[in-house]
Amino acid sequence: MDDRMLYEGRHLSLKQTGSWEYVERRGRAGGVLIVAVTDDGNLLLVEEERPPIRGRVISLPAGLVGDEGPETAEEAGRRELVEETGYAARELECLGGGPSSPGLANESVVFYRARGLSRTGPPTGPEAITLHEVPLSGVRDWTAERERRGAAIHPLLWAGLYLARL
Repeated sequence: MDDRMLYEGRHLSLKQTGSWEYVERRGRAGGVLIVAVTDDGNLLLVEEERPPIRGRVISLPAGLVGDEGPETAEEAGRRELVEETGYAARELECLGGGPSSPGLANESVVFYRARGLSRTGPPTGPEAITLHEVPLSGVRDWTAERERRGAAIHPLLWAGLYLARL
């Protein structure tokens, strides 16, 4: 079956194959999510405004592969971790991945566990991101409280923790 272009924007395309419409991110190879826990047991989470849901979302540090030019998924993971958290990792371990929303988009994501974290300074990315360092032992209660206050919790946060078995 051939794809039919329905709309082509600057960053996204809307396509149709058969009766199925889906989104394609133009010029990107996918996304990365990073499960990063500091030496003192704090999980690094980021919070930012997401216009499609008109609200704040709490998630693992994440980003797009190829945002800054050609790079591997691991290089993107290292870059995004510093940009969003101000932490660098000595080692990134690939935990697996797959399609992020297969009913909507053709994009895939890869999860990494960051080890040997060191603070490099404040986050360096252009987005208005709030960094949270949450004790891993209390992440369920912390996220439930944030949800009660109106934030959305990205479900891939739980997938990353499961893959890292934390």
